[in-house]
Amino acid sequence: MSPANINEKNMFRNYPDIVTVSQLQEMLNIGRTYAYKLLKNQEIYNKKVGKEYKIPKIGVIEYVKRNE
Repeated sequence: MSPANINEKNMFRNYPDIVTVSQLQEMLNIGRTYAYKLLKNQEIYNKKVGKEYKIPKIGVIEYVKRNE
């Protein structure tokens, strides 16, 4: 599927607007180490609040579209 065919409104619709690292792992079917690598390298937009990452779902969608 090309990025033009991705329906953003339906993508990850069962997830909240701000996701956790565990949810990110589920969404992308990746391991914990790789999830943290993506976040630390800012490949997926996020903010760190205290010890927790706050990951906007739209950042995950943008990552998928860039890497499709």
